[in-house]
Amino acid sequence: MRKVMKFGGTSVGSGTAMSRTADIIMSYDCQRAVVVSAMSGVTNSLIEMMEDRSKEVPEHLNWLRGKHLDAAKDNISKELMPQYLEDLEYRLSGLGHLIHLYRQDEDRIMYQDAMSSWGERLSSLTLSYILRSRGVDSLALTSEEAGIIASGPPGNGGADLQATEANLRRTLVPLMENGKVPIITGYYGCDARGRPLTFGRGGSDYSGAVVGYGVDADEVEIWTDVDGFMSADPRVVKGARTIVEMDYGEAGELAYFGAKVLHPRTIEPAKRKGVAVLVKNTFNPQGEGTRIHSTSPTGKDMLRSVALKTGLSIVKVYSSELVYQPELIARILEAISANGVTIYAVSTSLSTLAVVVPSDSVDDVCERLGKFRSEVEAIKVKGDAALICAVGDGMLDSCGVSAKIFTAVADVGANVELISEGASDIALNFMVGGSKAVDVVKRLHELYIGG
Repeated sequence: MRKVMKFGGTSVGSGTAMSRTADIIMSYDCQRAVVVSAMSGVTNSLIEMMEDRSKEVPEHLNWLRGKHLDAAKDNISKELMPQYLEDLEYRLSGLGHLIHLYRQDEDRIMYQDAMSSWGERLSSLTLSYILRSRGVDSLALTSEEAGIIASGPPGNGGADLQATEANLRRTLVPLMENGKVPIITGYYGCDARGRPLTFGRGGSDYSGAVVGYGVDADEVEIWTDVDGFMSADPRVVKGARTIVEMDYGEAGELAYFGAKVLHPRTIEPAKRKGVAVLVKNTFNPQGEGTRIHSTSPTGKDMLRSVALKTGLSIVKVYSSELVYQPELIARILEAISANGVTIYAVSTSLSTLAVVVPSDSVDDVCERLGKFRSEVEAIKVKGDAALICAVGDGMLDSCGVSAKIFTAVADVGANVELISEGASDIALNFMVGGSKAVDVVKRLHELYIGG
């Protein structure tokens, strides 16, 4: 049995949390590799470091040093503490040097991914020493040392799975086969020039799946602070329950459209090799969690989960030329998605293109759409919109599902602002006004999931 275990920021967020995580790692008797996020709060602090010039570099480093020493002091043995302190100072000095370069160089973008990924270098080192203090043959590896190769834009890279697999077979697999437990930095890989390239916030989940792909793991465990995927957000629906089993498609849809359980890209490398993904709660390790694999159990429920994503707006572009100039749609979508803006849904008619984007991106989007003034008649924005993703296995194969769902929408006095159906066999996505979104979710859960 070969297992990759990923632990998120809250799972390594304190000395108590790291001790609990070490217990979980030691509870398995198999080949293990561990991927970790930065301690909770550290990545945000690193980003603030780049923007805040009011503090000198030593002040920033002192905060990081103190946070990791607090986690280490009751968990690392007296025998290993001197070596840990030496290694910690070495990594902190590397960050200090990087901050100085960042502040002196006008081309700062090349340093941003390196700096924002530094927290993982510190947390992986600390957890490795905690395990070593308990007699586990562990070592900390950076993504550079492991050989995780990435490409793409800064802050939103993706792993080169084939190149990474070749490297991990050389670097990680022999360690695992010899009984060692490598602790690997999550969240980033390295580009062709060896520079850190991050996978976006929450990207350590994706790192875990990438490592699982590369070492041919039987299972990837994502340890977080929730019990797994739920039938709805428990903060919205009190009767929401854990989904014990689901397929890759269902998990991917829910992750992308609002369920804050798993980074959406985690599914991609796991699905390619058929690696099962198990989402577990570090603070409730005895819970079943959610197992994600190639097939979903069949059941009587029309829906399995309802996810909600708020803070969205619908941008509508009106032009009688849309139907006659297909390339115009492509150019408009390219302009909207520039600068990393996520498009959550698209709908078209004879003379209208409607696109769903985050509300905080609307001003930027409208500014870029200004260059189409000679080709479009109007651009209108409807704010305060929410996207609801209703997921169920084979929804499009069942007659009348959409009618039942939209009847529930009408029950609470909401209006459907936009529909996205047919792109997925397992999900129906639609927009409603933000003020009614929670009521819609509760009604759908009550009628078609229960609880």
